[in-house]
Amino acid sequence: MSSSPKKEVRIFSPATVANVACGFDVLGFCIDQPGDEVVARFSDQPGLRIAKITGDDGRLPLDPKLNTAGVSAQALLRHLGKDNLGIELEIHKKMPFGSGLGSSAASAVGGAFVVNQLLGEPLTRRQLLPFVVAGEAAADGAWHADNVAPCLFGGITLIRSNAELDVMNVNIPSNLWAAVVHPDIVVLTKVAREIMPRHIQLETSTQQSGNLGGLLCGFFQSDYALIGRSLHDLIAEPHRQRLIPQFYQAKRMAMEAGALGFSISGAGPSVFALCEGEAKARQVAAAVAKVFSQIPIKATPYVSQINSKGVHVIDQK
Repeated sequence: MSSSPKKEVRIFSPATVANVACGFDVLGFCIDQPGDEVVARFSDQPGLRIAKITGDDGRLPLDPKLNTAGVSAQALLRHLGKDNLGIELEIHKKMPFGSGLGSSAASAVGGAFVVNQLLGEPLTRRQLLPFVVAGEAAADGAWHADNVAPCLFGGITLIRSNAELDVMNVNIPSNLWAAVVHPDIVVLTKVAREIMPRHIQLETSTQQSGNLGGLLCGFFQSDYALIGRSLHDLIAEPHRQRLIPQFYQAKRMAMEAGALGFSISGAGPSVFALCEGEAKARQVAAAVAKVFSQIPIKATPYVSQINSKGVHVIDQK
């Protein structure tokens, strides 16, 4: 249901963990921090423009046709027949680039969501999905929703079909926590995709399908033991782990600290563990961060329950 247009809206667009081990390109979840802030306001100058970007060290283009937030916002405005409406955006990047935490997805979601809010919510979140996917596709060239969907809808999301954008939310066990650690190195999604195998053995595919099915059942049944048995990646992790220093040492320490399972967040280099309870998640995050610090690589831990809210308004006038 639409509401009255606003003069200015500021939103928070949070980080996400994609793939979730056995769910390559089809599973993702949202966490509380880090994230981007995007501001939209009306302007006397016709068309969409990006007035300011902070926190990007000058790496992101102000041209809305080349910026993920701009692409998604423009796609929405075209759909609504408001291409010439004067709107300016500010993008405040507060999460690392090339981190495997959905940085481009957060901006893509933020751009369309904040403009939709500014206009009084003419579209539902579900109706925004194709525009935010288009925004992220402008960044990495791939049409997939495993980062943008959990950022837009919150929670844990399953994408049955990326082509059809058939997306659904998955039950979140009440005491499920995520321990995410970002080592201060950059892994480009393009590189991480290039080292993926082009062919997969039937036995491997069968086991991966079983793991994904088991993980989903574990979520719906709040069966933490089943989640732990299922949280294994036989396809991406064996190849991508080489991009992350001391990955298997970090994994060993996470499991010894009590993680249910441990793998790579998105394309990396961030890693994540799912845990039963906050105390366990904090122990795991500290143990993994210590492995990277001994290399030495600066590592930033984030401990969060699964964020069921997703992108949301933090201020409006």
